[in-house]
Amino acid sequence: MRQVVFLLTFMCSLLLLSLPSSAQSPDTVKITPVPDIVHSFSVNADMMTRGEFRYGGMQAEDPNDVIKDYAAFFMERVRLRLDYQYKFLNIRLAPQHAGIWGQQGGGAFKLHEAWIKLTAHNGLFMQVGRQALNYDDQRIIGSDDWTMTAASHDIVKVGFEGKGHKLHLVVAYNQNNERLNGGTFYENGAQPYKTMQTLWYHYDTKINLGFSLLFMNVGVQAGNVNNYQTKYQHVAGAFLQYRPRNWNIEGSFYYQFGKEEHNIPISAYMGSGKAAYEADKWGVSVGYDYLSGDPNFLVPAEGQLGLIRHETIRGFCPLFGSHHKFYGAMDFFYMQTYVNGFTPGLQNAFLSGYYRPVPKVDLTAAYHFLATATAIRDHSKALGHELELTACWNILPFVQLSGGYTFMFGTETMEFLKRKNPSSQLHWGWLMLRVNPELFNYKK
Repeated sequence: MRQVVFLLTFMCSLLLLSLPSSAQSPDTVKITPVPDIVHSFSVNADMMTRGEFRYGGMQAEDPNDVIKDYAAFFMERVRLRLDYQYKFLNIRLAPQHAGIWGQQGGGAFKLHEAWIKLTAHNGLFMQVGRQALNYDDQRIIGSDDWTMTAASHDIVKVGFEGKGHKLHLVVAYNQNNERLNGGTFYENGAQPYKTMQTLWYHYDTKINLGFSLLFMNVGVQAGNVNNYQTKYQHVAGAFLQYRPRNWNIEGSFYYQFGKEEHNIPISAYMGSGKAAYEADKWGVSVGYDYLSGDPNFLVPAEGQLGLIRHETIRGFCPLFGSHHKFYGAMDFFYMQTYVNGFTPGLQNAFLSGYYRPVPKVDLTAAYHFLATATAIRDHSKALGHELELTACWNILPFVQLSGGYTFMFGTETMEFLKRKNPSSQLHWGWLMLRVNPELFNYKK
């Protein structure tokens, strides 16, 4: 942690030295043209309302419950984004309300984003405050904007961007409250981690090829205020994207190691690949994801505890990724845990395509074949087949109406692992209106 603080302090010092200052002599100041726009202020609204009906589309609140009827409800999110810029200073405030129609207490208010950013002419920058993070394809770090709450982090981010290179260092250190003693133990906070450091590097070549390297260190605490320990797990990997003409080819690999909060060693990995072809009115993509799982995975009988002791965790956890984007629209995987807390991993082979019959209207269909990565005792690896149909109409540049229907034909393995009954009737439908206009814009 001390090395991270030193590096952060060093980069902040470089940034401050790089900012223009009237105290410098004319010989040491780089003369740059004064931009026409010195002040700018804008206000944007983002209103999202989604109605859903589900039949077996999510796990029952009680594992022993049998889902016998449909569930239907409306969700809504309202976010107001205020952006201010003055020379090398940027400020953003984004309060947000999210909730269910008719919810007791009226839902939840939170400050989704609130940050200050200083940018130097040589590409160095420092951004401090609550921020949404999106890196690469959002598989490891993403804001998961599909969910009504969405994700953001209280962090300091410093880095450099210029000439095709991007280097970001992200540092977070969380506390429950301001205390004189015992303030180092963290539980039930806004984030699942006590401390987090991420180093991300990206480079874009001149042949439409880009690649990223990522290293993340996450510290999670266990115990109580009188007896606790912080255990660190790490993720290291790479992301590659190649876009020749109408093609988009992506691949990634990440390795997870360290120890989880209960001091069990971690050794897990994941790999993914996707190839897509996009024309004017249609497109198609195919891909495969593999996330390693724990061997000898055991689902105990109802009312019993599992008896298998895992000396090493082999199940990969995608941490803060936008899971809804990758592993099936029903969010069975990595949005919910299994019965005994471990994971048999996941294989996801998918095929999708879209068609634009008229301008502003897109029709999309996707198919997923889902299976576990490790063998399940007395069951096959196959989890089921998921079919997703989606339609989207861009009524105005800032008004979008979309809807979808998803059906999953689950196997006996799916029913065994998730305790769904009956597994062959897993339905989910939704209809969403999203309006995000710019309400006000001032420039001087």
